[in-house]
Amino acid sequence: MQAAMDITSKYCHKEMEAYGSCVASNPSTWQQNCHELKMKVAQCTSSHPVIQKIRQDCSKEFVEFERCLRENQDKPTSCSPHVARFLGCAETVDLSGVAANLLPQPS
Repeated sequence: MQAAMDITSKYCHKEMEAYGSCVASNPSTWQQNCHELKMKVAQCTSSHPVIQKIRQDCSKEFVEFERCLRENQDKPTSCSPHVARFLGCAETVDLSGVAANLLPQPS
C-alpha cells in the first residue's frame, strides 16, 4: 500500500491537494463544488498500473466508501470505517507482478 500511496503522491500530488482543500473548504457542498477536481484525481490515478490493480481488487470496498460519502455529504468523517476497510483491503493486494513491471529491466 505504501508503494501505491507514494506513486499517488508522486504523480497526483497537485490534484489530490487541490481536491482535499476543496472538500475541507466546502463541508456541506463539496460533492457539487469539488466534482471537477475529483475527476482530475480520478483521471490521474486511473492511469497508473499499481493504483489500477488496487482499485480492481478492492472495488467493493471503494464503492462502499464512495456511497458513504454521497449519503453523508454534510459529515464525511462518518465514513472513516469505510476508509479503513478500503485501506485494509489495499494492504492485501499482491503487487509483485505489477511492481516488477514498473522497475527498469537490466539490459
